[in-house]
Amino acid sequence: MKLSGLTPNIGSRHKKKRVGRGTGSGHGGTSCRGHKGQRSRSGGGVRLGFEGGQMPLIRRIPKRGFTRIFKKEYNIVNVRNLEEKFNDNEEVTPSTLKQRGLVKKDLPIRILGSGEITKKLKVKVTDFSKSAREKILKAGGSVEISGK
Repeated sequence: MKLSGLTPNIGSRHKKKRVGRGTGSGHGGTSCRGHKGQRSRSGGGVRLGFEGGQMPLIRRIPKRGFTRIFKKEYNIVNVRNLEEKFNDNEEVTPSTLKQRGLVKKDLPIRILGSGEITKKLKVKVTDFSKSAREKILKAGGSVEISGK
C-alpha cells in the first residue's frame, strides 16, 4: 500500500447538488422546487410549527403550571465541597470559591448542608441553609452574610 494509492471509500464522498445550471444537468428549469406554490418561490415556506391552518400541536396540548418571573437563582455549594477544597482556618468568599472551581456563574452563592464539615472556616457568602449554618458553627467556624 502506498500513500498515493489511498482513496476514500466508495460512496463516502457525496457531490453537492448543483441546481439551476441548465436542463442538461437534470436540475434545471424549476431547480428541484416543482411548479408554483409557496415553497417554489424565493423567501417562501412556512414558519416552524405551522400545520397548514390546522390548530398547531403546541396550541392543542394542555398547559400546566407557571414560571415565577422573580425567582432568585443561586450558585449552589455544599458543605462537603468546602471540606474538600479548603484548609483549616481559611476564609471562604465568592472570589476564593471561583478560584477553586466551585462556582462558575456570576450569581449569588448559597451554601447548602449536604455532607459533613470538620474544618474551622470563615464563610462570607450571600445565603446559607439552616443546616449548613449549624454545621459550620458546630465545626467552630463562622458565618457572615455578605452582598453579591
